[in-house]
Amino acid sequence: MMTLQPIDGVIFDMDGLLLDSESLAMDALIHAGAAVGYDMPASFCRRMVGVAADGCRALVLETYGESFPLQAFFAAQEVHLRDLVDAGRLVMKEGVAPLLDYLDAEGIPRAVATSSSRVRADHHLALTNLHWRFDVIVTRDDVTRGKPDPEPYLTAARQIGVPAAQCLALEDSHSGARAAHAARIPVIVVPDLLEPNDDIRRKALAIMEDLHMVLDFIRQARS
Repeated sequence: MMTLQPIDGVIFDMDGLLLDSESLAMDALIHAGAAVGYDMPASFCRRMVGVAADGCRALVLETYGESFPLQAFFAAQEVHLRDLVDAGRLVMKEGVAPLLDYLDAEGIPRAVATSSSRVRADHHLALTNLHWRFDVIVTRDDVTRGKPDPEPYLTAARQIGVPAAQCLALEDSHSGARAAHAARIPVIVVPDLLEPNDDIRRKALAIMEDLHMVLDFIRQARS
Protein backbone atom coordinates (compact mmCIF):
# COMPACT_ATOMS: atom_id res chain seq x y z
CA MET A 1 0.00 0.00 0.00
CA MET A 2 1.26 3.49 -0.86
CA THR A 3 1.49 6.38 1.56
CA LEU A 4 -0.65 9.41 0.84
CA GLN A 5 0.84 12.75 -0.18
CA PRO A 6 -1.22 15.95 -0.39
CA ILE A 7 -4.25 15.43 -2.63
CA ASP A 8 -3.93 18.06 -5.35
CA GLY A 9 -5.88 16.25 -8.07
CA VAL A 10 -8.43 13.44 -8.32
CA ILE A 11 -8.74 10.99 -11.21
CA PHE A 12 -11.98 9.04 -11.54
CA ASP A 13 -12.77 5.85 -13.36
CA MET A 14 -16.13 6.12 -15.14
CA ASP A 15 -18.02 2.82 -15.42
CA GLY A 16 -18.97 1.38 -12.05
CA LEU A 17 -17.46 4.33 -10.19
CA LEU A 18 -19.14 7.48 -11.49
CA LEU A 19 -21.90 5.69 -13.37
CA ASP A 20 -23.97 2.66 -12.46
CA SER A 21 -23.21 1.16 -15.86
CA GLU A 22 -21.39 -2.12 -15.27
CA SER A 23 -24.61 -4.09 -14.73
CA LEU A 24 -25.92 -2.66 -18.01
CA ALA A 25 -22.72 -3.68 -19.77
CA MET A 26 -23.02 -7.19 -18.33
CA ASP A 27 -26.62 -7.43 -19.56
CA ALA A 28 -25.51 -6.25 -23.00
CA LEU A 29 -22.66 -8.79 -23.17
CA ILE A 30 -24.93 -11.70 -22.25
CA HIS A 31 -27.54 -10.49 -24.76
CA ALA A 32 -24.90 -10.14 -27.48
CA GLY A 33 -23.59 -13.65 -26.83
CA ALA A 34 -27.09 -15.07 -27.31
CA ALA A 35 -27.52 -12.97 -30.45
CA VAL A 36 -24.52 -14.66 -32.10
CA GLY A 37 -25.44 -18.13 -30.80
CA TYR A 38 -23.24 -18.44 -27.72
CA ASP A 39 -24.20 -18.98 -24.08
CA MET A 40 -22.02 -16.42 -22.34
CA PRO A 41 -22.31 -16.80 -18.56
CA ALA A 42 -22.20 -13.84 -16.21
CA SER A 43 -19.08 -15.28 -14.57
CA PHE A 44 -17.22 -14.90 -17.87
CA CYS A 45 -18.63 -11.45 -18.64
CA ARG A 46 -17.53 -10.28 -15.20
CA ARG A 47 -13.94 -10.89 -16.25
CA MET A 48 -14.32 -8.06 -18.77
CA VAL A 49 -15.28 -5.48 -16.14
CA GLY A 50 -12.92 -2.51 -16.31
CA VAL A 51 -11.00 -3.95 -19.27
CA ALA A 52 -10.57 -1.95 -22.47
CA ALA A 53 -12.11 -3.20 -25.72
CA ASP A 54 -8.86 -4.65 -27.06
CA GLY A 55 -8.36 -6.63 -23.87
CA CYS A 56 -11.97 -7.85 -24.01
CA ARG A 57 -11.49 -8.98 -27.61
CA ALA A 58 -8.38 -10.93 -26.66
CA LEU A 59 -10.21 -12.56 -23.73
CA VAL A 60 -13.16 -13.61 -25.89
CA LEU A 61 -10.93 -15.13 -28.57
CA GLU A 62 -8.82 -16.90 -25.97
CA THR A 63 -11.97 -18.41 -24.43
CA TYR A 64 -14.15 -19.12 -27.46
CA GLY A 65 -11.58 -19.54 -30.24
CA GLU A 66 -10.63 -17.75 -33.42
CA SER A 67 -13.87 -18.73 -35.16
CA PHE A 68 -15.94 -16.64 -32.73
CA PRO A 69 -17.86 -13.87 -34.59
CA LEU A 70 -16.08 -11.09 -32.73
CA GLN A 71 -17.22 -8.13 -34.80
CA ALA A 72 -20.89 -9.15 -34.77
CA PHE A 73 -20.73 -9.85 -31.02
CA PHE A 74 -19.34 -6.46 -30.03
CA ALA A 75 -21.61 -4.66 -32.49
CA ALA A 76 -24.64 -6.36 -30.89
CA GLN A 77 -23.33 -5.52 -27.43
CA GLU A 78 -22.91 -1.84 -28.34
CA VAL A 79 -26.43 -1.60 -29.77
CA HIS A 80 -28.03 -3.30 -26.76
CA LEU A 81 -26.08 -1.16 -24.30
CA ARG A 82 -27.07 2.00 -26.17
CA ASP A 83 -30.72 0.88 -26.04
CA LEU A 84 -30.51 0.37 -22.27
CA VAL A 85 -28.83 3.72 -21.76
CA ASP A 86 -31.26 5.61 -24.00
CA ALA A 87 -34.16 3.96 -22.16
CA GLY A 88 -33.09 5.82 -19.03
CA ARG A 89 -31.33 2.96 -17.25
CA LEU A 90 -28.04 4.84 -16.83
CA VAL A 91 -27.71 6.74 -13.54
CA MET A 92 -24.96 8.27 -11.45
CA LYS A 93 -23.58 6.33 -8.52
CA GLU A 94 -24.47 7.45 -5.02
CA GLY A 95 -22.22 10.23 -3.72
CA VAL A 96 -20.90 11.56 -7.04
CA ALA A 97 -22.54 15.00 -6.84
CA PRO A 98 -21.42 15.95 -3.30
CA LEU A 99 -17.87 14.78 -4.00
CA LEU A 100 -17.66 16.87 -7.17
CA ASP A 101 -19.23 19.84 -5.35
CA TYR A 102 -16.49 19.60 -2.72
CA LEU A 103 -13.74 19.46 -5.34
CA ASP A 104 -15.28 22.52 -7.00
CA ALA A 105 -15.34 24.43 -3.72
CA GLU A 106 -11.71 23.50 -3.00
CA GLY A 107 -10.51 24.22 -6.55
CA ILE A 108 -9.11 20.70 -6.94
CA PRO A 109 -8.63 19.67 -10.59
CA ARG A 110 -10.12 16.38 -11.64
CA ALA A 111 -10.09 14.02 -14.59
CA VAL A 112 -11.77 10.89 -15.88
CA ALA A 113 -9.57 7.97 -16.99
CA THR A 114 -11.77 5.33 -18.58
CA SER A 115 -11.41 2.14 -20.59
CA SER A 116 -14.44 3.15 -22.65
CA SER A 117 -14.21 4.66 -26.11
CA ARG A 118 -14.44 8.40 -26.70
CA VAL A 119 -17.88 8.03 -28.29
CA ARG A 120 -19.25 6.01 -25.37
CA ALA A 121 -17.66 8.18 -22.69
CA ASP A 122 -18.90 11.43 -24.22
CA HIS A 123 -22.39 10.01 -24.68
CA HIS A 124 -22.69 8.63 -21.15
CA LEU A 125 -21.18 11.63 -19.39
CA ALA A 126 -23.30 14.07 -21.39
CA LEU A 127 -26.45 12.06 -20.72
CA THR A 128 -25.84 12.20 -16.97
CA ASN A 129 -24.80 15.88 -17.14
CA LEU A 130 -21.31 15.07 -15.85
CA HIS A 131 -19.20 15.96 -18.89
CA TRP A 132 -18.74 19.62 -17.91
CA ARG A 133 -17.65 18.76 -14.38
CA PHE A 134 -14.24 17.40 -15.40
CA ASP A 135 -11.17 19.28 -16.59
CA VAL A 136 -9.93 16.32 -18.62
CA ILE A 137 -11.47 13.11 -19.98
CA VAL A 138 -9.00 10.42 -21.07
CA THR A 139 -10.55 7.50 -22.97
CA ARG A 140 -9.16 4.32 -24.50
CA ASP A 141 -8.94 6.19 -27.80
CA ASP A 142 -6.53 8.73 -26.29
CA VAL A 143 -3.80 6.31 -25.23
CA THR A 144 -1.69 3.60 -26.82
CA ARG A 145 -2.21 1.10 -24.01
CA GLY A 146 -5.33 0.74 -21.88
CA LYS A 147 -5.73 -0.36 -18.27
CA PRO A 148 -4.12 -2.21 -16.50
CA ASP A 149 -1.26 -0.29 -18.13
CA PRO A 150 -0.56 2.97 -16.24
CA GLU A 151 -0.74 5.13 -19.39
CA PRO A 152 -4.37 6.32 -18.92
CA TYR A 153 -3.63 7.52 -15.39
CA LEU A 154 -0.28 9.08 -16.25
CA THR A 155 -1.92 10.88 -19.18
CA ALA A 156 -4.73 12.21 -16.99
CA ALA A 157 -2.33 13.42 -14.29
CA ARG A 158 -0.16 15.16 -16.86
CA GLN A 159 -3.13 16.86 -18.49
CA ILE A 160 -4.48 18.28 -15.21
CA GLY A 161 -0.95 19.40 -14.34
CA VAL A 162 -0.60 17.47 -11.08
CA PRO A 163 2.28 15.08 -10.28
CA ALA A 164 1.05 11.50 -10.17
CA ALA A 165 2.01 11.00 -6.51
CA GLN A 166 -0.12 14.03 -5.55
CA CYS A 167 -3.21 12.67 -7.27
CA LEU A 168 -5.78 10.31 -5.84
CA ALA A 169 -7.31 7.64 -8.10
CA LEU A 170 -10.81 6.28 -7.56
CA GLU A 171 -11.58 2.88 -9.03
CA ASP A 172 -14.01 -0.02 -8.82
CA SER A 173 -12.28 -2.64 -11.00
CA HIS A 174 -9.20 -4.77 -10.54
CA SER A 175 -7.80 -3.68 -13.90
CA GLY A 176 -8.20 -0.02 -13.04
CA ALA A 177 -6.71 -0.36 -9.56
CA ARG A 178 -3.67 -2.07 -11.05
CA ALA A 179 -3.33 0.73 -13.60
CA ALA A 180 -3.39 3.43 -10.94
CA HIS A 181 -0.95 1.53 -8.73
CA ALA A 182 1.43 1.04 -11.67
CA ALA A 183 1.27 4.81 -12.27
CA ARG A 184 2.32 5.32 -8.63
CA ILE A 185 -0.98 7.03 -7.88
CA PRO A 186 -2.61 6.14 -4.54
CA VAL A 187 -5.93 4.45 -5.31
CA ILE A 188 -9.10 4.03 -3.30
CA VAL A 189 -11.23 1.14 -4.51
CA VAL A 190 -15.01 1.42 -4.27
CA PRO A 191 -16.18 -2.06 -5.35
CA ASP A 192 -19.09 -2.45 -7.75
CA LEU A 193 -19.48 -5.87 -9.41
CA LEU A 194 -16.05 -7.17 -8.41
CA GLU A 195 -14.98 -7.73 -4.84
CA PRO A 196 -11.32 -6.83 -4.27
CA ASN A 197 -9.00 -9.81 -4.03
CA ASP A 198 -5.85 -9.99 -1.91
CA ASP A 199 -3.71 -8.42 -4.65
CA ILE A 200 -6.04 -5.42 -4.96
CA ARG A 201 -6.23 -4.99 -1.19
CA ARG A 202 -2.42 -4.83 -1.09
CA LYS A 203 -2.29 -2.26 -3.89
CA ALA A 204 -5.12 -0.03 -2.64
CA LEU A 205 -4.72 2.83 -0.24
CA ALA A 206 -8.14 1.85 1.09
CA ILE A 207 -11.32 -0.06 0.20
CA MET A 208 -14.45 2.03 0.76
CA GLU A 209 -18.15 1.29 0.49
CA ASP A 210 -19.18 4.40 -1.42
CA LEU A 211 -18.16 7.88 -2.56
CA HIS A 212 -19.57 9.48 0.59
CA MET A 213 -16.79 7.70 2.49
CA VAL A 214 -14.29 8.93 -0.11
CA LEU A 215 -15.46 12.51 0.42
CA ASP A 216 -15.02 12.19 4.20
CA PHE A 217 -11.56 10.75 3.63
CA ILE A 218 -10.45 13.59 1.34
CA ARG A 219 -11.81 16.22 3.73
CA GLN A 220 -9.86 14.71 6.62
CA ALA A 221 -6.71 14.30 4.52
CA ARG A 222 -6.78 17.97 3.54
CA SER A 223 -7.68 19.35 6.98
